[in-house]
Amino acid sequence: MDRPLSLLHSTPPESIAGVTLSGLLPPASLIESLLHASADLATLDSLPLLQTRNTASAIQRARLISSLLEDLHDSTSRGRRSLPSSSILCLTELSSVIKRTKTLLDDLTSASALCTLLNAEASAKRFLSCTRELSAALDILPLSLLPISSDIREQIELLHRQTKRAGADLFVDSREIHLRDELLCIMAKEKGFLDFSKVEEVMSRIGLRTAAAYQEEIKKLEAEILEQAGTGGLMAVSNINNLIAFVSYAKNIIFRSSKADAFPKALSRSSSWSVATSPAIASNIPDEFRCPITLDLMKDPVVLASGHTYDRCSISQWINSGHQTCPKSGQKLIHMALIPNYNLKSLYEQWCKENNLSSTLRHRAPDSAAEEAVTVNHISATRAAIEAARMTAEFLVGKLAMGSPETQRQAAYELRLLAKFGMENRRIIAEAGAIPFLVTLLGSRDPRTQENAVTALLNLSIFENNKTLIMAAGALDSIVKVLRDGELMEARENAAATIFSLSILNECKVEIGKRVEAVAGLVELLQDGTSAGKRDAATALLNLAVYDPNKTAVVEAGAVPVLVELLMDEKAGITDDVLAVLSLLCECKEGMRVIGDNKAVVAILVDLMRFGSEKGKENAIAVLMGLCKDGGAEMGRRLLMNARSVPSLQSLAATGSMRARRKANALLRLLNRCFSQSNSAPVC
Repeated sequence: MDRPLSLLHSTPPESIAGVTLSGLLPPASLIESLLHASADLATLDSLPLLQTRNTASAIQRARLISSLLEDLHDSTSRGRRSLPSSSILCLTELSSVIKRTKTLLDDLTSASALCTLLNAEASAKRFLSCTRELSAALDILPLSLLPISSDIREQIELLHRQTKRAGADLFVDSREIHLRDELLCIMAKEKGFLDFSKVEEVMSRIGLRTAAAYQEEIKKLEAEILEQAGTGGLMAVSNINNLIAFVSYAKNIIFRSSKADAFPKALSRSSSWSVATSPAIASNIPDEFRCPITLDLMKDPVVLASGHTYDRCSISQWINSGHQTCPKSGQKLIHMALIPNYNLKSLYEQWCKENNLSSTLRHRAPDSAAEEAVTVNHISATRAAIEAARMTAEFLVGKLAMGSPETQRQAAYELRLLAKFGMENRRIIAEAGAIPFLVTLLGSRDPRTQENAVTALLNLSIFENNKTLIMAAGALDSIVKVLRDGELMEARENAAATIFSLSILNECKVEIGKRVEAVAGLVELLQDGTSAGKRDAATALLNLAVYDPNKTAVVEAGAVPVLVELLMDEKAGITDDVLAVLSLLCECKEGMRVIGDNKAVVAILVDLMRFGSEKGKENAIAVLMGLCKDGGAEMGRRLLMNARSVPSLQSLAATGSMRARRKANALLRLLNRCFSQSNSAPVC
């Protein structure tokens, strides 16, 4: 094993260090297969409507390669010339690149147009990867030895130079970026203010011109949700749901039978409750009784932190949609508590009686008496439950603010339980102003009070808008302190879970990653936590490591040795989570170095390729791929010295999941390429 390894010269093309590798066809079959693949790619009927320039370039390259293969096929099939043995692996690489490019175009054609547009850079990176793979294959193609005409040789040399240039930079069409910006600008507007002529124009430019096309796009987005949900893409699933809602809404408006009615209906208020008044009375409603948002009578007036009064329903919808300012003044709100305006409500009720309006608040008439009874009963029960939760939350927040330490502990516990069930409860508790008081209690010297407070914040953070409120209240440093110094293990574990929940927001990933103590605390919990605590810490680290600058922070906190040790800990039961973290850390140079320095890691990963879960096998191959790319021939030797490595890769390449097959084939190709280029040097 001391000599340089070479697939092209030192060993037969079917083996590496005596280990047989699958995938290399006889010359005639290889050329025949390549010819069909390149012809299929060059004559594709259905092409994606986006990434047009990258697609055109890929197809043009396929046509040039097809010309080369036709020439080779003509020469070899008549027995005039034979292929040099050194070209077999190169042509195998070309076959792999063509298949990958065909798969990429098929994926783009069948994928959601909106997802493709919003992820333009990711698609462009896939094209760039194929271009670089093609360039690498042409690097080792012995053109001078091939039985081809001089014209074809010149074309391939030109293609080689073009791929070298194209592989240097990522190309993203500026027109698609502009189109994406237009789409995002449209989606940022409230429904009632959408310009549907603009919506229709943008949708048409990405191929959505008929109701059937809109429906097909929705189906593709739903399929994308299933794929993302299977890989833990929580934020992606949330974003796709927003896209589905947008497409459905646009379809209903644009293709409504009477477009003349579309805009008035779209602009109508979303509330199903209205005030039935005569025009004379409606015009005499005092302005102070009107909600500034809907201009309707306020049934439940509340005061915002800015001092302005709104109807509770309207301002709650405003806050829950992500706004943190007063609609009337534009002032940034220092808290989100809604204080009942009992004085105005009393004046409003008195005015209603004087104007005989006490019975005019009614719901839109249902289609039948039976339906009306069911609807009213359901609404009454729901409103009663919401009102009860609101009164309870306001009462408990009062106890948090003014109660004794014992009362505060009990109130925090009650809020913890209330926030455990239902998004509506989590919203109501936040509106009652509980979050700042719970943050203060994180510093309590009483362990139970501290545990109740951090667990209540964990439950509240499940509601999306509350994540921003918790961060705005300055909770992060206190949560980190509980994570590292909390007296109760449950408090530390729930602090880790809270960090995971908050880190779902990209801006929170950035803030959490800046705090060395946060990452260090998660690594400490990985070491000494319970099984549940270790899982919470691993998932939090996984979420943080999605943001590239955080990867180095996780490595520097000493996470890698702990993670590798947990791979061998069957009791912990978090092997898949640990592998997912390691696969992300492989994407940074420091992480790759530390993982590669661990002498046991290769053997462990090979065993996990054989006996791990489907997701575990995929991530194990991903880590090995990164190690081989970074460690060169030396890491390749370490992998090949394990007698189970290549058989395991071959097995996964044949029977694994789609992602595992792709990664296994890529790793086998990497080993082939790595050692084929090591004829004159012991490293790749």
